[in-house]
Amino acid sequence: MTPQLEAEFREYVEARRGALLRTAYLMCGDWHTAEDAVQTSLIKLYGRWSKTRQETADAYTRRIIANSLIDMSRRGWFRRERSYAVPPDGPAGPSTPDDRLTAVSILAKLPPRQRATLVLRYWEDLSVDETARILRCSTGTVKSQTARGLQTLRDLYENADLAGQGARS
Repeated sequence: MTPQLEAEFREYVEARRGALLRTAYLMCGDWHTAEDAVQTSLIKLYGRWSKTRQETADAYTRRIIANSLIDMSRRGWFRRERSYAVPPDGPAGPSTPDDRLTAVSILAKLPPRQRATLVLRYWEDLSVDETARILRCSTGTVKSQTARGLQTLRDLYENADLAGQGARS
């Protein structure tokens, strides 16, 4: 890679790594796994940087992250151990730390494909078409995974709220 391309890549990584890490965390619910997925995606991106267009680099990197996380979830060793770290404070989100932890823990209970779809659609604010392109599936699949994921989230939130009210009574 030429020094100019190397500098462009370094600049891209410095500017986008935090956002990519937060997206990966929301997709998998584990900071260590998210860091691994982002690192893997950046290594793959580095190998293709000379052929990557700047305007599509984010979408391409998110696709690599989503695919890496889905592949990791298929491996047996991935399910053995999970750490639960407190997510960092962000500009948007639920109003209290407890609400944030509840949201992240409920999101982590979704199947990987539904979780990836919801994160890309609502956290990254991507369209159905962009999400389908990243996940390499049809727009109908994105819509159905989104609907199923939202329904599962509603059910899990309802159960969490009922459990929380029962504990307070």
